[in-house]
Amino acid sequence: MQGAQHTNGLRGRIMNAIDRTVIVYGRQGISDTVVNCIRSSNWNVTTAQDVDNACQLITDKNIFVGLADFSGNDNNSYLNPIEDLVSRSEQVKWLGLIPSNDLVSPELKKVIHNSFFDFHTLPYEPQRLLTSLGHAYGMAKIALDQTSQTLLDNLEFAEDEMVGASPQLQAVFSVIRKVAAVPAPVLITGESGTGKELAAKAVHERSKCASGPFIAVNCGAIPHSLIQAELFGYEKGAFTGAQTRRIGYFEAADGGTIFLDEIGDLPFEQQINLLRFLQEKTIQRVGGTQHIKVDVRVIAATHIDLERAVSEGGLREDLYYRLNVLQLKMPSLREREDDIELLAKYFFDKFSGEKNGNVKGFSQSCLNAMAIYPWHGNVRELINRVRRGMVMCENKFISASDLGIQSPVSSFQLVSLKQVKAQAEEEAIRWAVQRSSKNMSLVARQLGISRVTLYRLMAKYNI
Repeated sequence: MQGAQHTNGLRGRIMNAIDRTVIVYGRQGISDTVVNCIRSSNWNVTTAQDVDNACQLITDKNIFVGLADFSGNDNNSYLNPIEDLVSRSEQVKWLGLIPSNDLVSPELKKVIHNSFFDFHTLPYEPQRLLTSLGHAYGMAKIALDQTSQTLLDNLEFAEDEMVGASPQLQAVFSVIRKVAAVPAPVLITGESGTGKELAAKAVHERSKCASGPFIAVNCGAIPHSLIQAELFGYEKGAFTGAQTRRIGYFEAADGGTIFLDEIGDLPFEQQINLLRFLQEKTIQRVGGTQHIKVDVRVIAATHIDLERAVSEGGLREDLYYRLNVLQLKMPSLREREDDIELLAKYFFDKFSGEKNGNVKGFSQSCLNAMAIYPWHGNVRELINRVRRGMVMCENKFISASDLGIQSPVSSFQLVSLKQVKAQAEEEAIRWAVQRSSKNMSLVARQLGISRVTLYRLMAKYNI
């Protein structure tokens, strides 16, 4: 791959993605003495009052070190939100501040042993605490460097890999590694253009069936009358024009993975055949009587709300639960704003053969415009606009107008980025509430947040 100079730039950008910020979580609030001690040693300190707030701060601020205060909590019910927080922030190295008399609790000991990097008994020792924070920071940075090196290797040698260093995409990578280890069906959700097929390929390539075929099928692109024959094959003479036997996609994928894209477009009357395969692991060709055993892993994907499709009668409920054993949600590009510049430069290098000879990269105003552009078409739209910009640009650096988007200088001259984000957030919530007939559980699922966070944001925007 071309662009060694760009790769070196990405290396520096990724390696510096972690800063010295520690998040403090605790019901009572950690003492000012401890906070001042930490800040005096060049740490940034941010506090969280609940689990959702903590998870949001960890994502927004790219935090990798946490301090959980157990003081003032005299019952084990406090351990449940702690475990929830730790499980939702795998990249964070957590340290606990624990009253010495609480260490007799077996439940607390279990949580500390299983989930925490280190702990300190109160009253704390300032130097030991700072040493532990520094150690946790160092270990987190090593882990990030290893992940970043893998990403850089992919940039250099595998053009079709998913590219990104954002916490949202790192979380996707983590889920991929987990679901790849077992043969159960996987349901990948997310907007169009977010890379659902790339994620399916990544699962396949890391699974036990990686040596087998990967067959991708767009369920919405097959005429309804041909779906059964295309998926399961047919025998000679099964219908007019069937002059020879033909195997279907499932049989072709034997020993590997079949990826059923846009599963929500599969006609209702054909869904029973897929359900039967998931239950029995056998197929029957059109016009045949033989039940054929097929060893294939099923990965399905959709950009629609399948739960709503079930409630509206467009999808069988039993099929939904058969497909939705393991779920992987692909974040939109709007949720991965830290990856936009990285992706733009990656695809600039990948399609460098298409650009005018004098084009060297993107102007800063163009990068600023890309950072706040909504990217409704996600990564697919970004690829198309970058390729357009490389052809249309007549100067040394690509401008926002070359991409066909507005510059923030003209569009948002008097509006801060924070205001733009808040406006987009409010509009997304209002749209989801209206679309879901005020079903708050459904709204929260669609937005990828908890109901607690949803209610907090609705109060914030007076919705």
